[in-house]
Amino acid sequence: MAAYKPVVVQAYPKLGERITQDTLYWRGYKTPVQIKEFGAVNKIDFSPAPPYNYAVTASSRIHIYGRYSQEPIKTFSRFRDAAYCATYRDDGRLLAAGSEDGSICLFDVSGKAPLRQFEGHTKPVHVVGFLSDKYRIFSGGDDYSSNLWDIPSATEIISYSEHTDYVRCGCASKVNADVFITGSYDHTVKLFDARTKSSVMTIEHGYPVESVLLFPSGGLLVSAGGRYVKVWDVLKGGQLLVSLKNHHKTVTCLCLNSTGQRLLSGSLDRHVKIYSTTSYKVVHSFNYATSILSLALSPEDETLVVGMTNGVLNVKHRKPEEKSENSQKKRQPAYRTYVKGRTYMPKQDDFCVSKPVKRVLRKYDKLLRSFQSSKALDAVLEPPIMLHTPEVTVAVMQELHRRGTLRSALAGRDEKQVNLLLTFVARRVIEPRFTSVLVTVADMITDIYHPVVGQSAVVDKQFLKLKEAIGKEIDYQEELLEVLGMMDTLFATFTKKTDTCLEENQSNGVTEIIETNRNY
Repeated sequence: MAAYKPVVVQAYPKLGERITQDTLYWRGYKTPVQIKEFGAVNKIDFSPAPPYNYAVTASSRIHIYGRYSQEPIKTFSRFRDAAYCATYRDDGRLLAAGSEDGSICLFDVSGKAPLRQFEGHTKPVHVVGFLSDKYRIFSGGDDYSSNLWDIPSATEIISYSEHTDYVRCGCASKVNADVFITGSYDHTVKLFDARTKSSVMTIEHGYPVESVLLFPSGGLLVSAGGRYVKVWDVLKGGQLLVSLKNHHKTVTCLCLNSTGQRLLSGSLDRHVKIYSTTSYKVVHSFNYATSILSLALSPEDETLVVGMTNGVLNVKHRKPEEKSENSQKKRQPAYRTYVKGRTYMPKQDDFCVSKPVKRVLRKYDKLLRSFQSSKALDAVLEPPIMLHTPEVTVAVMQELHRRGTLRSALAGRDEKQVNLLLTFVARRVIEPRFTSVLVTVADMITDIYHPVVGQSAVVDKQFLKLKEAIGKEIDYQEELLEVLGMMDTLFATFTKKTDTCLEENQSNGVTEIIETNRNY
């Protein structure tokens, strides 16, 4: 008896992923380190000064981590309730944070107790930041107010009450020491100048604003709220430049890389999107386990830290670049080592020992070898095979049709199995690589189960889907044929015509055209 030959599954070309410079760059991070915090991480901020430690605000604590430490090197816990928005000053020496009780605490990074405590807000303070002159602090709270504070005297300079809902985000200009921006749940972003008594610009975002970001040049402003990330031109009075809708849940945080050429956004949909600031197209994305509340990138893009709602801190470090000049490559065996003996021809006196090759058959091959057609079809209708390798399912159907047992394998099935079959056929019949086989399968299924149509609502629904899919494909083919007919007509007009030489003979004021083509 001849040995069984396994089913030949035809290999189809697959489109590879487009590898760009951004893909290579952002994939250059090591496996992330997971650090568990006491609560949801609402803010991450890197120190602008070496060694670039970062402050993590979660629950009622502020933890300071080193770039490579998995345990906090310092902790500020002098809060009666939750802490919010711990932010470094530009020199990295001071740290300011808001709290649930409405107070603002100023810490020396080398100390423990607060240096200053600012009282004035009546509700939780979620926004705290330093102006670029380093001697003033701005804040925003749930009492709808945005305040400006003097650090040396610990007094309030001015208070703005223009928002009509919670103030939850803000940033300061690095170009002008008097300008800061706040975003609120009243759907607006307001630009304040400390030299005036009211806001100098109001931008309508359209959704509750969760994060705002000002480019280092001070000319462009980015706001995030709802599913949208919007870029505004401040120098043109707040003109909208672009609106990005790449997330499918609320965008919670924004960040720029060290060069300002890439914009990062984190969302509750568990994704971090990276945009080019020239084309505003997504160049890369990261996927995380749970919803994202905060993210930060170190000044040299060496460390990417993401804080999530479940209190997990995800830290990724960039892989060090290999120095090819100093490193000596390990010498590899020569090519002849691998091909040695490949071309040896046995001589007449040689005795050849052949080792039998054991073939491992798939489950459907074993069933086909024992002529169990129906079970072989069941084996390739399992969801993992149908979804990820549909070519295997089609190859087995084609083999059953070649054997003449496809009709018997399709017959005698219950409602669930027929539903599975029709789902697969309706989804894949329009693919050109499977059409020739699946059209035959669809005809057989229709012939076999036509008498029971109307007895099952599930099966009837799948038959309608199959009909709709085939109808759409026929319409597409008809449109393509019409287009081909139009193109043929156009091409026909481009054919060269026989040139004739004409002469014009004017006599008595009348022009006569005489054909000069003559037969000689």
